[in-house]
Amino acid sequence: MNVFRPHARSIALAIGLLLLTLLAGTALLGVAGHFLTAAALAGVGALGFNFFAPSAGIRGLTFVRILSRYAEKLVGHDVTLRLARDLRVDFFRSTLPLAPLGLGRHRVGDLLARLLADIENVDGLLVRAIGPLLAFAGLGLVAVLVAAMALPAAGALLAAVLLLLSLVIPVAISASTDRIEQRRAQARAELRTRVLEGLEGATDLAALEATTDWIARIDGASGEAACCERERKDRLALAIALHATVVAVSLPAMLWLLLDAAHDGRLSPAVAGGLFFMTVAVYEAAAGVGLAWQSLQAALASQRRLRQVTTQTPLVREPVAPQPVPATAELEFRGVAFRWPGETRRVLQHVDLRIEPGQRIALYGDSGAGKSSLLALALRLCDPQAGTVRYGGIDLREFGQADWHDRIAWLPQDAPVFAGSVRDNLRMGAPDAGDAQLWEALSQVKMETAIHALPEGLDAWIGEHGATLSVGQSRRIALARALLRRTPLLLLDEPTEGLDVDTAHELLRDLAAASGSRSVLMISHDELPVGAVHARYRLSEGRLLPDPGNLP
Repeated sequence: MNVFRPHARSIALAIGLLLLTLLAGTALLGVAGHFLTAAALAGVGALGFNFFAPSAGIRGLTFVRILSRYAEKLVGHDVTLRLARDLRVDFFRSTLPLAPLGLGRHRVGDLLARLLADIENVDGLLVRAIGPLLAFAGLGLVAVLVAAMALPAAGALLAAVLLLLSLVIPVAISASTDRIEQRRAQARAELRTRVLEGLEGATDLAALEATTDWIARIDGASGEAACCERERKDRLALAIALHATVVAVSLPAMLWLLLDAAHDGRLSPAVAGGLFFMTVAVYEAAAGVGLAWQSLQAALASQRRLRQVTTQTPLVREPVAPQPVPATAELEFRGVAFRWPGETRRVLQHVDLRIEPGQRIALYGDSGAGKSSLLALALRLCDPQAGTVRYGGIDLREFGQADWHDRIAWLPQDAPVFAGSVRDNLRMGAPDAGDAQLWEALSQVKMETAIHALPEGLDAWIGEHGATLSVGQSRRIALARALLRRTPLLLLDEPTEGLDVDTAHELLRDLAAASGSRSVLMISHDELPVGAVHARYRLSEGRLLPDPGNLP
């Protein structure tokens, strides 16, 4: 993901500060070991022993460690939060062109898991994985060089042990950890999905007496997630046990080498003490390597899951040189044939339809006849395999997606009403609309009286999915939001769903009056009042047929 590149300097600074912290801590322990050993050998009454230089070094290293630790936390967490922001923005930027059709293969809970858990794993890559691993690599290299300069055998032993602790053991453990991390990510996503779908469908589950069965499914998903967590912790525990075993064997070996060198006069006792304490500090720092490797595996697994979504090919492509969209023009389908990707059956065949400015057209037909596909082509969520969809004589493929969508007001069949105020929901269609415009739109959909009756009026709170409103009221709020866009083209999918016949007919008459010079393409199975539309067509087996009522 390219989101890391703009933060390269901050990432390098954070890793450098972490390395400085480790070096200062290790040097502090080494100098202290040297000082204590030398002081013990000199005795309490030793004259001429320099207490001040080592103690000054210890104080200096202590301050360096404190300050570098603080700066590393400050810089590291700052860049991590910035990465978290950019990763989420990048995820939305990559997935929004796929919505709503390209993301239909993913369940909402799965997408939520990728947005939350997977991105959290990836944005923690710096502070939990890459940073510690690179910093420890730098520390190990310096420690081996120092030990080798003082005693080559000690340097060779330290290099071999660090190779075991930081590479051989983690790689051996991670051979099966990758599979566990993939299962863990999938299990956590499945658990989130089950819980979310259960909460959203709680009413239906209760009505169908299926709550117990659904809870059992959640328990099963929870058990799978717990099993993956146990396996993950078992692997980490095994890595820690192997780490402790290697340290338990190598530390006495290092002590023997140093004492032997000091006994033979190849190394001063004070230097031997300093090297031993340095080794202890390096081993202590190496204790976090296993966890860092595990975090790296989890981040890589999450990154692959994110790429499964973000690397999907959009159903439509942006033109290299977008044409300007006419302000008002006719919308025309010419010989359109269409089938969904991966399907062999054409849902539309040789469709011809022309909608003039100000003309209102209604479509109806059986489920699967191609009505939603026709609207998807009008929205340019997909392109036909044959024929063209034109606006003002220009193929929609020549328009930029954003430019074309600026000309459309769209009311889908399941138009959402969001948690927020009435005003917030309406202004999603027209962010700059004043109160007068909002009340006008509410009046057009017969909601003005109901909102006026609320103590807060336009500031009245609407619950999640319109929980404080009836189905019909939520539908009318969504329709008012579409009318506020003031676009030349209005696309409606079952605009009167959830309304009684009288209210629906009244709404359609008001819609006809409110549409003015707008072109309206509507899907509706209901009987339409006189004057609601200019023409009605039936889709049957992918073909568009005039409704007999249109014939003279």
